[in-house]
Amino acid sequence: MIASEVDLDGLRDVARRIRRHAVLAVAHARGGHLGGPLSAADILAALYFEVLRIRPDEPDWPERDRFVLSKGHSCIALYAAMAERGYFPVEELMTFDGLDSRLQGHPDMRLLPGLDMSTGSLGLGLSAGVGMALGARVAGKAFTTFVMVGDGECNEGVVWEAAHVAQRYALDNLVVIVDKNGLQQLNWRDETSGLRREPYADDAMRDRWAAFGWEVLEVDGHDMAAVVDALEAARAVQGRPAVVIAHTIKGKGVSFMEGDYRWHSRVPTADELASALVQLAEPAQVDAGVRS
Repeated sequence: MIASEVDLDGLRDVARRIRRHAVLAVAHARGGHLGGPLSAADILAALYFEVLRIRPDEPDWPERDRFVLSKGHSCIALYAAMAERGYFPVEELMTFDGLDSRLQGHPDMRLLPGLDMSTGSLGLGLSAGVGMALGARVAGKAFTTFVMVGDGECNEGVVWEAAHVAQRYALDNLVVIVDKNGLQQLNWRDETSGLRREPYADDAMRDRWAAFGWEVLEVDGHDMAAVVDALEAARAVQGRPAVVIAHTIKGKGVSFMEGDYRWHSRVPTADELASALVQLAEPAQVDAGVRS
């Protein structure tokens, strides 16, 4: 078990800080997304603090692993992970979505060193990742390209076109992570019950990637040890690309946001912000508050 050698408590605390930064930044900007960033926080913490081979002080290092956040609307979580990792000052997160900010509402690689791709038009990030993986092979580079997509994003046909090409070229230096939180922006309603339903049932998501010839791994996207192990196992797959289907909860970490599709892009009120920050406070602060 790879994760047995990892500081899991440290990674969990990084994920907590990512969530706290995201909530604060979106509230300050009075715009942005929260549900998706919160569901992806544990995976981003594992990537940026354990799995990715990167040099924050040398963001253009040619041998670095590449990461593409295809679900670009969740970029505040990516920015928070990068800030915590040392790519830029944490204080800059409060400029999120500002007119002159490097931290735009969708990732812009022209503005912020450390971003490997500009994203936001859903479905296109995997195509970029396929190009990076092919480029690595042609250039004789050993880096791995990781791409995070949303489960709702997998409605886009271009995702499956890219999946076919990746398998066609046996790109075993490409790993896709599906943030499967079960809720897209507005979601579809079940024709019988009228209730909102998730974009893909578990077996449908699993079977589709397998049908395209990918190695499929599944994991609880909030179990840090399992996430680290799954990402490293996916990197080690040979002869074909790998996908990690991470089962997550939209809005994870803030009780009143969890599993509620309306928090895809809502801005918290002052009271909601205060409640969220209490829930995302350092454990010692929470314990002190209980004792007092």
